[in-house]
Amino acid sequence: MKIVVTGALSYSGKYIARRLLARGHHVATLTHHANRPDPFDGQVQIFPLDFDRPGQLAAALDGCQALINTYWVRFDRGANTHARAIENTRRIVDAAARAGVARVVHISITNPNMASPLPYFHGKAQNEQIVMGSSMTYAILRPTVLFGTEDVLINNIAFLLRRFPLFLMAGDGSYRLQPLYVDDLAAKVEEAVHRADCYVCDAVGPEIFSFRELVDHIGAVIGRVRPLVSVHPSLLILAARMLGVVLGDVVLTPEEIDGLTGNLLVSSEPPRCATRLTDWLEQNKQTVGLKYASELKRHYA
Repeated sequence: MKIVVTGALSYSGKYIARRLLARGHHVATLTHHANRPDPFDGQVQIFPLDFDRPGQLAAALDGCQALINTYWVRFDRGANTHARAIENTRRIVDAAARAGVARVVHISITNPNMASPLPYFHGKAQNEQIVMGSSMTYAILRPTVLFGTEDVLINNIAFLLRRFPLFLMAGDGSYRLQPLYVDDLAAKVEEAVHRADCYVCDAVGPEIFSFRELVDHIGAVIGRVRPLVSVHPSLLILAARMLGVVLGDVVLTPEEIDGLTGNLLVSSEPPRCATRLTDWLEQNKQTVGLKYASELKRHYA
């Protein structure tokens, strides 16, 4: 098949494209970062992801049997807002339908909710409605926190543990999360491409941690166990903003704290992915957290 993946030069999209290429599919990508080094040695055709040119989007999707949509924004920045991302999702889904694409595999998030006060989770719920309302068959996968070589959360927790004598966390750290290995998500996407039915499911790993347990475990594995200090969320945001000035990044947002402490990054469904974070950390303990993973450099540099 010819399959188009949004963001194949970025994080999860890269793992997805690799799996599809290994299966012999013809893969193209729509990306904001066409000038990045090509990790696929020319095997992936690269098109600009320009939402203001729907005809160009449809042309890139012409002859494509499936669209895999990983596009979203982590937080509002300039014109890149959650509201704009919803409209952009509508545009790419409409362009795919006009181009005759038969199937869309869409990456969402656990616990999306149209009534949520959090723009991230509210927006993800709106995007799901857009996908389900199209003329294409669909699979909607709902992951939680991804981990892998290029991840942000797990890597940056390790980064902070390696460099600071203590670790701040919102409240008592009892809120839970259920990390997912990025290549396991790619495997579920590959499976979804080859199905014909419409479905929505959570894609989560087999381990559930409280946030306190997660930080303690990362520290133990890398040999940097630190005191965990409970602070009010407003103080944590202040500290994150000060650190962000030093690192040139947005380290954490108030909405992300609300989502985490609200237990929105854990699933009530059985785990469908097998890779354990504890095993991955043991295999990568010498390198995880050595370098800071910058959201702004990844998406805006």
